Amino acid sequence: MSPNCILERVATTKSTNDDLLARWRAGELIDPVARIAHDQTSGKGRAGRVWLSNPGDTLCFSLAYPFDKRPNELSGLSLVIGLAVVAGIAGALAINETTLHQQGLRLKWPNDLLMNHAKLGGILIEGGQSNPSSPTWMVIGLGLNLRNAELITQNSENQVSFAVAALDQLIPHHTPIPDTEFIWLKLLESFERHLTQFEQYGFSYFKDSWSHWDAFNGQSVCIAGAGKEPIIGVSFGVDDSGALILHQHDKSIVIHAGDVSLRVQS
Repeated sequence: MSPNCILERVATTKSTNDDLLARWRAGELIDPVARIAHDQTSGKGRAGRVWLSNPGDTLCFSLAYPFDKRPNELSGLSLVIGLAVVAGIAGALAINETTLHQQGLRLKWPNDLLMNHAKLGGILIEGGQSNPSSPTWMVIGLGLNLRNAELITQNSENQVSFAVAALDQLIPHHTPIPDTEFIWLKLLESFERHLTQFEQYGFSYFKDSWSHWDAFNGQSVCIAGAGKEPIIGVSFGVDDSGALILHQHDKSIVIHAGDVSLRVQS
C-alpha cells in the first residue's frame, strides 16, 4: 500500500468498519486507513447480518479510502473489490488466477467470494460524502475465511444457510497457509492498484474481467430482499455500471445493488 496509508493492528474490536465509520463521521480521516483485527466480535455483513468469524481462522479488516467523486459515481465498487481480492489471493498464495479459476474460485454479485459455490468471503462497503466539497470516504470491509472451514461451519450452527469454504483448500494438503499479515498486505497492494484504476476508468474498465469470474452467469436465479417480491430470471452478467442484468421471457431488467440475495433456481 502507498506510504500515506495508515496500517492499524488491534487484538479485538467489535467491527473494524464501525471503528473507521466513527472517525469519518467525526471528520478525523485524512489519509487512507487500513485496520485489521485478530478478533472481531460483532462483524457485520450486508443488511445488518452478522459476520461470524473465528480468531486465527479468518481475516477481518477494513480500509477507509477517499475518492474524488460523488457517491453515485462509485457504482460497481464492490465488484471491483471482488476482483482485487481474487488478485490479492493469487499474489499471497503464489497461484496464478487461471489456476484459481480452475479450482472453482468465483465472485457472486454483488459482494461475495465463493469457492465451488461455498462462501469463502464477503465484502461490505459503507460511507459517503459529508458535504459536496469533501472527498467521498468509503469504508471497505472484507471477511475472508483462511482455514478450518469445517470449524467455522460448526461454530455457525444454524445461523448460516450456506456452505463455507476456506483459503487453505486452495493449496496442497499439509502445505501451511501464509502468515495472516502477509496475506493482508498482499490484499492491500491489490486494493490500491484496483482502486486507482477504478477511480480513473470506472467500472466499465473491469466489466469483462468480472464476467469471467461471475458465479451465476447464464443461470436461472432468484433475487429477493428489501421486503419486495422475489424476482426470477436468467442472470446475464452486468452492465457498465455494475448492475445485474436479468432476462425474463422477452424482456431484460436491471437490478442495482441493494438488499438482495441471489440464489440459483433449481
